[in-house]
Amino acid sequence: MGFDREALREAVRKHGKVTRVVIAAIRGSSPREVGAAMLVWDGGQSGTIGGGTLEFQAAEAARAQQDRSRLSRHALGPDLGQCCGGAVTLLSEVYDAEAVAQLDPEVIARPVAEGPMPLSVKRLLAQARNQGIRPEPQLIDGWMVEPVHSPHRQLWIWGAGHVGRALVDVMAPLPDLAITWVDTAPDRFPGTVPAGVAVVPAAKPAELVQHVPRDAEHLVLTYSHNLDLELCNRLLTHGFRFAGLIGSATKWARFRSRLAALGHSPAQIGRITCPIGDPALGKHPQMIAIGVAAQILRPARQNDLKKDQSA
Repeated sequence: MGFDREALREAVRKHGKVTRVVIAAIRGSSPREVGAAMLVWDGGQSGTIGGGTLEFQAAEAARAQQDRSRLSRHALGPDLGQCCGGAVTLLSEVYDAEAVAQLDPEVIARPVAEGPMPLSVKRLLAQARNQGIRPEPQLIDGWMVEPVHSPHRQLWIWGAGHVGRALVDVMAPLPDLAITWVDTAPDRFPGTVPAGVAVVPAAKPAELVQHVPRDAEHLVLTYSHNLDLELCNRLLTHGFRFAGLIGSATKWARFRSRLAALGHSPAQIGRITCPIGDPALGKHPQMIAIGVAAQILRPARQNDLKKDQSA
């Protein structure tokens, strides 16, 4: 979670003035966590702070807002008739192109009322600059502090067929994934690609593997079994954090044999996950995409990633 500066910049470019509403603090139960935010403009909005009535009223107030910055507190039960029973503090800030250009590239700290920067905030900023410790989003001593959002996981999707398109549609909105999408030619991709997805047409996709970070994750699902095999071979030689291959048990048995013939050990080959997703959901592209997304995002998978990062 963090301050999505790029999404704000794009919204301001398209819509002019945009009000960003962020959950600054919570007490008790809340529909979303501190740092959850939405962008609101005349005639539309994006993102969510959750809560149904809370979000509706906050969006209406944001469109009518005249002040540059406004802090408001909401008791979810008594005020809004919601079941959470807690209370949230919202910070609503109006941005234009000039304001966006002045945002810090790493940590955004600003007062919600007049006053000098307190020592507690100075310490958080010093830790971010000198030790690389990203602060949690928080309202502290009259200041709102948020790290600038940057995806922590690099996901490479190899193949822009039906399943590749479904995967991108399902996974592109997820905040912690930076997606690179590869296929053999520009016309393999749809005319409209979700924001933030890097499209890479390459006549020889396997040649790109040598340039991919070794801690990236991969989903291999091209139109060609030969290309799938070559990608698996290159990935095993290069290194990866996770690699999933679409296919049946029969396809995987053949691939294991061929990868072994190329010199890879059973332990190395076993690092590739095949098949991917949840076969019980069916073979419709969207069903496959939902199963694959759940597979790589489930808590056990997250724990594995944390262990890898701390090793």
